[in-house]
Amino acid sequence: MTPVLPVALLPIGVRGMKVLNRQKFLRNVVVPILKVSDEKVSKVTPICKNYLLKLDSFKPVQTLKPNSENSHKIIHLNPEKISQWMDFQDSEREILQKCGITEKDFDSKEIQITYENFKYDAIFKAVLPENEDTVSGFSQIGHIIHLNLRDHLLDYKQLIGEVLIDKIKTCSTVVNKNNIIDNTYRNFSMEIIAGEENYIVSVKENNCNFRFDFSKVYWNPRLSKEHERILEYLKPGDVLFDVFCGVGPFSIPAAKRKCKVFANDLNPDSFTWLKFNAKQNKVDTKLFKSYNMDGKDFICKTFKDFVIELCKGEVQKEFKIHVTMNLPAMAVEFLKHFKGLLEDKSLMEKFHYEIIVYVYCFVIGDDPYKNAEELVKENIGCQIDNLHIFYVRNVSPKKEMMRVKFNLTKSIIFGEIQELECEPPQKKICIEKDITD
Repeated sequence: MTPVLPVALLPIGVRGMKVLNRQKFLRNVVVPILKVSDEKVSKVTPICKNYLLKLDSFKPVQTLKPNSENSHKIIHLNPEKISQWMDFQDSEREILQKCGITEKDFDSKEIQITYENFKYDAIFKAVLPENEDTVSGFSQIGHIIHLNLRDHLLDYKQLIGEVLIDKIKTCSTVVNKNNIIDNTYRNFSMEIIAGEENYIVSVKENNCNFRFDFSKVYWNPRLSKEHERILEYLKPGDVLFDVFCGVGPFSIPAAKRKCKVFANDLNPDSFTWLKFNAKQNKVDTKLFKSYNMDGKDFICKTFKDFVIELCKGEVQKEFKIHVTMNLPAMAVEFLKHFKGLLEDKSLMEKFHYEIIVYVYCFVIGDDPYKNAEELVKENIGCQIDNLHIFYVRNVSPKKEMMRVKFNLTKSIIFGEIQELECEPPQKKICIEKDITD
């Protein structure tokens, strides 16, 4: 957790600043100190640990008189926690006294604080409008920080961008999203508000390196843990059909784990970077095939042909088939293509494979688990047993991203299943939660 800067040390006189003036943050303040001889510092500092003055680019323990024969150290303390000797707890004062530190060693000192000593959140708290939402969070993708600023902050966007570049050393570009993701390719328009115009980023995730143009493809670092969860389900020899694969966060690590992967994305830029990343990560080309197709065509052609070939094959191998559908805004709309996908009923007796679907969706309402269940069943158009519903993340107030996992059974894929309008059979719904995420 980032330490909270004492109110007494916050910048003053900068409220409403729209053009960053770093000199305006310079101020002199008086803080409490302890004077300690060099030989006692190692014993005294742990006692003062919770009281230390913590600022960026500032050492709370400093030498009083450098190059002096009788060198002493000054321990700078937080003025909001300590203002006098008696503010130490009795037990702490007792230990300090055993170390030879008494009230006479407690003093105050004027120090100068500059822009370099403030963290970005302290600067935003001092500059941006009071009683309004501030820059509460952002995503970092490689060297790019991605913001979604509220309207009342747009006048401050240049200052916000410059501060973030100053304070986050791995950042050289700050962008602000201009609109919601509502186009075919799931990318959004953005503007650079600070730094260099360079959208080509490099990201490492699940032991794989990804490179892509962030302005043309979709990537969300908040999904890293979810990518990892799905990969844990995959075993060497399994097969993955990634219907909306993007630049490969599911597909490429899966292939590295010796899974047979069929990766598809409609966005031509995603497809280009997918192939680039597969090559960059030295994916075995025998295990990896990439496609630039609509999701419907990928299911009704590539996936269908694969299952037919399996059923016609003489040798029945033991492996699972996984289907990931990470396009939460509309992935459920593609579920209908699985129902009755295979018309040739003669293949049914040879269908002995476990096919697991992981479909993602956005839901709104007070019961996201129930809403996700209804959304999936409504779109596939039939009853599904043994749904596993998992909460992925919060998107916005009352809007959640959910993952629904279910088996694509022989009955569904050959169209011999009870329609949704009929009385539903007894079913089991498994709700999964990860309170650590």
